[in-house]
Amino acid sequence: MKTIYGVMLFILIVGQAHGQSDDVRKKQYNVKNAVALGGYDAVSYFDGKPQEGASEFKTVYKGLVYEFVSQSNLTKFTANPGKYEPAYGGWCAFAMGESGEKVKVDPETYTILDGKLYLFYNFWGNNTLTDWKKNEKKLKEAGDRNWDKFVH
Repeated sequence: MKTIYGVMLFILIVGQAHGQSDDVRKKQYNVKNAVALGGYDAVSYFDGKPQEGASEFKTVYKGLVYEFVSQSNLTKFTANPGKYEPAYGGWCAFAMGESGEKVKVDPETYTILDGKLYLFYNFWGNNTLTDWKKNEKKLKEAGDRNWDKFVH
């Protein structure tokens, strides 16, 4: 009987931990109208041209909605979502590395570094991707540390 209670307790704890993770993601990630990447197709960045997704090709991954331009891109994402999710929850990589702040992005200003998508602020003549490129390694290391504070 103790074994059954132990298994039930384990399932309850794991279920709660997973739910908390989704709640943290919803709170900390950059979403617009409950959709990640402002509705842009995460896979399209890796094809070299960011495109807005469509609501008919969408999925929910760990509490966040992602939209895609095609069933093919949706399938690619669901096969390996970690590959396509943006770094730092979709917030500006430069700001995360420079000051640890969550700053909005221009979804068409990005880079792929070591197989990961990084987005940047690019408004009012201030393109932070340019600044990021000047000190990419240091900013990425700091950004990784800073982002960890938001999600753990």
